[in-house]
Amino acid sequence: MSERASRPERAFAERSVLAVQGAWNSVTAWFNGKALSENAVLLIFAVVTGLLSALGVVAFYKSIDFAYWAFYRLPTSQFPRIALLTYRPVITAAGLAVAWWVMRHMGRGHDGMNVPDVQLAVVRRGGDIEAQPALARTVASAITIGAGGSAGNEGPVVVLGAAIGSWLGRTFRFAPSRVVVLVGCATGAAISAAFNAPLAGAFFALEEVVGTLAAGSFAPVVVSSVVAAVVSRAVFGNHPAFAIPQQYGYAHPSELILLYPLLGVVCGLMAAFYVRSYFWFGDLDKKLTLPPALIPWIGGATVGLLVFASGGLLVGYGHLAIHSDIFGRMAWYGLLALALGKILATSITLNMGGSGGVFTPSLYIGAATGGAFGVALSGALPAMGLHPEAYALVGMGALIAGATDAPITGILLVFEMTNDYAIVIPLMLTVVICHTIARKLSADSLYSGWLRRRGESIEQGADRDVLAGLHVSDAYESAPQVIAEAAPVDELLAHLGRTDQMYFPVVDESHALVGVITVAELGQLARSEEHLGMLLLAGDIAQPSETVSPGDSLLEAIRKMGVRGAESIPVVDRRTSRLLGLINRSHVLNLYERTVSASRRHPDHPASSFNDSGAGMSPK
Repeated sequence: MSERASRPERAFAERSVLAVQGAWNSVTAWFNGKALSENAVLLIFAVVTGLLSALGVVAFYKSIDFAYWAFYRLPTSQFPRIALLTYRPVITAAGLAVAWWVMRHMGRGHDGMNVPDVQLAVVRRGGDIEAQPALARTVASAITIGAGGSAGNEGPVVVLGAAIGSWLGRTFRFAPSRVVVLVGCATGAAISAAFNAPLAGAFFALEEVVGTLAAGSFAPVVVSSVVAAVVSRAVFGNHPAFAIPQQYGYAHPSELILLYPLLGVVCGLMAAFYVRSYFWFGDLDKKLTLPPALIPWIGGATVGLLVFASGGLLVGYGHLAIHSDIFGRMAWYGLLALALGKILATSITLNMGGSGGVFTPSLYIGAATGGAFGVALSGALPAMGLHPEAYALVGMGALIAGATDAPITGILLVFEMTNDYAIVIPLMLTVVICHTIARKLSADSLYSGWLRRRGESIEQGADRDVLAGLHVSDAYESAPQVIAEAAPVDELLAHLGRTDQMYFPVVDESHALVGVITVAELGQLARSEEHLGMLLLAGDIAQPSETVSPGDSLLEAIRKMGVRGAESIPVVDRRTSRLLGLINRSHVLNLYERTVSASRRHPDHPASSFNDSGAGMSPK
């Protein structure tokens, strides 16, 4: 009888679900039928995404504070001080064990749900991000950080924000291109709210997630970041993520010539060491033959001992960070020990069961490294009146650039934290040097290394595997307008305004490439003295150019365009140097987008196949 009674109930429930789905389908069909402009739709949803992402950050911070209260505040009021020696290692171990359990069960054993996984979702899946693993990662990260693990809060908030943006886009049945923009909006908003840095948040999303500064993405991402900053400031107040006691700038011009470039080299070495250490511990974790449930206890106890040995200076308190002024007051060797200790603690935490980000630890490592460098210089050169705190702040931006491949974000974040324009010049110089040194010593960043260990290769918002699998022969224009080597000036100027072509190959009598002339150069020629112009031929003006052959990959073509910042390069026969055509960025991007769209519609498409057997460590 109960079974007969349950049948009508199930039928009623099914009809209710279908009715709700039908009603929502009507709402989305009505909205999508309003024929709003693309910009209007994206800006409306940018506001909503920024609001929801900021509220997600607030909820995450409150969760960290609750975990900190549960793990530390409540028990320590009941324990004698002598017991604290053993308490921190045990409780940090318990925190990592609980975080590991959450990801294993609630997160379905997902080893991703981090910034690189968001990048992968944008490129491979059109911004489709699963909600349940993202929520599990958020919970696990709150437990890890609250229990005293060494991890950052940016990874979880980026994942949570990305899941919100993805959910909004999919709920309204948006095309993948719109969903990707909303994911970018959400990640920028999350960083903006987490660090009270809307500029850094916007450029982090554009630089690391969306991979482009195109106008279609730029405006909504900026709007979303600003909305999130307003909400965050309303809740937490208008103060930077790291308390900056004063503005420092630089004391002497010689610092720009010698000392800050030297800091860039030191930070580049430290960034490469951080990246290599992080993945070394990840490889070590894979080799351990211990029961998986035991590894978080061992890792957490080790981190707890490191934090205790540092006097608690390796981690913050709840969601609050360490005050930045300590990085200018300690002895240089103490600060260097903190930098190395933070690398060790973060690598163990995130590879042995804990969850969290690598971005905030990069700030800490950079501050400790820069502070150690500044304190040592201040002691060696007391007459210069150096500010060690300024070196700590510049070190923050440099390590972000070197460790995560986000130089623009590193510069903007430090600037927004200090509001000190005088520090921007040494900051930019140090960041560029650090980034260059770090990539020379370690080809991988913390993000790209995680992807490469999964058989993925993503750069500038595009899948390098797809670009490497396509050839110039698939995309180039075979009949561009060319200019003869012996063409006089008046014939050259006739090309102005007659075509959309911006680069003109110059060829000799055998049709071999001599060089290229740009529209800009033709314009300069038109403004030059008439008697001088008449003496010139096309061969005199043509400039050397990078070239590709039909068999080269589109990835190689993009790289060669970047050598000279060119929009187009000639396609030539390698044996004869004969000009075959012209390829430009729009050709490459159009073919890339068609290929990726086809792979999303047809999972068997070659562009969508990849090796997933090497799932490695996770920079959460």
